[in-house]
Amino acid sequence: MKPLLTFASVKLRNGWRQLTSMRTALVLLFLLALAAIPGSVFPQQNIKPEAVTRYLTDHPKLGPVVARLYGFEVFSSPWFAAIYLLLFTSLVGCILPRSRDHARALLRRVPDAPKRLERLPAHHRGRTTLGAAEVTARLRGWRTVTREQADGSVTVAAERGFLKESGNLVFHTSLIVVLIGVALGSMGGWHANRILVQGEEQAFCDTVQQFDDYSLGTAVGAGDLPPFCLELTGFDSKYLETGEPSAFAGYLSVTGSETRTGSFSVNHPLRLKDANVYLLGHGYAPILRYTNAQGKQQTTVAPFLPTDNSTLTSEGVATFPDANGDRKKQVAFSGLYIPTAPETGMIAQSIFPAERNPRLMLTFYRGDLGIDEGTPSSVYKLNQVNIARGDLKQVGEGKVLKVGDSWTLDDGSKLEFLGTRPWVALSLRHDPGEPVVLGGVAFVLIGLMLSLAGKRRRVWVRLTPDGTGSSLLEAGGLARSDYPGFDDEFRALMDRIGDSDREPVDALR
Repeated sequence: MKPLLTFASVKLRNGWRQLTSMRTALVLLFLLALAAIPGSVFPQQNIKPEAVTRYLTDHPKLGPVVARLYGFEVFSSPWFAAIYLLLFTSLVGCILPRSRDHARALLRRVPDAPKRLERLPAHHRGRTTLGAAEVTARLRGWRTVTREQADGSVTVAAERGFLKESGNLVFHTSLIVVLIGVALGSMGGWHANRILVQGEEQAFCDTVQQFDDYSLGTAVGAGDLPPFCLELTGFDSKYLETGEPSAFAGYLSVTGSETRTGSFSVNHPLRLKDANVYLLGHGYAPILRYTNAQGKQQTTVAPFLPTDNSTLTSEGVATFPDANGDRKKQVAFSGLYIPTAPETGMIAQSIFPAERNPRLMLTFYRGDLGIDEGTPSSVYKLNQVNIARGDLKQVGEGKVLKVGDSWTLDDGSKLEFLGTRPWVALSLRHDPGEPVVLGGVAFVLIGLMLSLAGKRRRVWVRLTPDGTGSSLLEAGGLARSDYPGFDDEFRALMDRIGDSDREPVDALR
């Protein structure tokens, strides 16, 4: 039994040494980078669930395989977490003994000079009128220890370059800080997306029910979201004559946990106390008023989604499910919004993203919209299943409307195109680990620079009085790491502590 335990102990000790070696840490860091690649190749469930659904539909054979391998949930997958934890463990196990050894080296006195200095890579003999105290003073920036020898000589041992190992420890400790920051963001962070149309009645509050999609950290519940509401009060967009965008600016009114107004634009989010609001996109929402045959009116503001981001040609749906009081007589209009239609020819696509000659191309549908069936459906497209089985039918031909135009339908009802409002796609994010990651990355760079700049080296000087008021000088130096400039530094030191008429015998080898 005892040999078996000894064997297991040896194996565990060797395994721990392998795991905590710097080579293993580098391999795990490389594997973590490789493991993150599928997260950028495949759509992720917590970011774009609709894209995951579309991928599964478009790839009926490959999609389920990717799903089983957590390809749509890479950063919460067991294999990604395993690499993450192994890297964390490896770095901690590597840093702790190195920190202990570095602390001992800092506290330990510089060792005494070897008896035969001429065997060191850098060596010098000469004379000097300086005493040990003056030599020590000229070795400014070096850790020095002066010792008196039994033969009457005095040695000065000097050492510097501890910043190299300090930089290494700062670098690797900062990597751990970055990993901790990422973990904090994953556990305590959340993000959500929402399309917001301008107007007081279109405002929304920070609840999961009012998000288009959302993802909460493992330690965040729906009731933990900060209580604030947002209203889009304005949106300005500017374009060059070529159609390229030159500036975007949105304006929000914030109420709830804090009350204020603020602006935001691309790469300049609105920073709230508990979240940041980013601009992801924008478009137009036509305002349509439907009057049924009995004179009852309903008005809707329907965001149309761009099919061409360069010209903002957009498609969408405006629905009036309660207009006629009958599920089988629900009303919907599907079509394209053209911000700038061509003056001549067929209207199929906008020629400019700003509204210079707007047109709304609509097709009228009547029937069961399928919104009462309890199955999820897109608010930007009609239910194709209901259309295919004939529950929702197209009525008559389509029509092109200008702002202010009306369209009288077959049953005497009427649709009016009143204009448009801007809408913006917002991303709301809160990441408590963000400052931790930022600080960790800053110290990673500091540690890397210290590690590259620091060069560990030692110099010993032996002074032997000759009875004439001067001393015989013998010095040796040793670079403890790769340092091509050490010979020049050693010569400069000898120039500072030796006499100008010193013997140039065996100066450097």
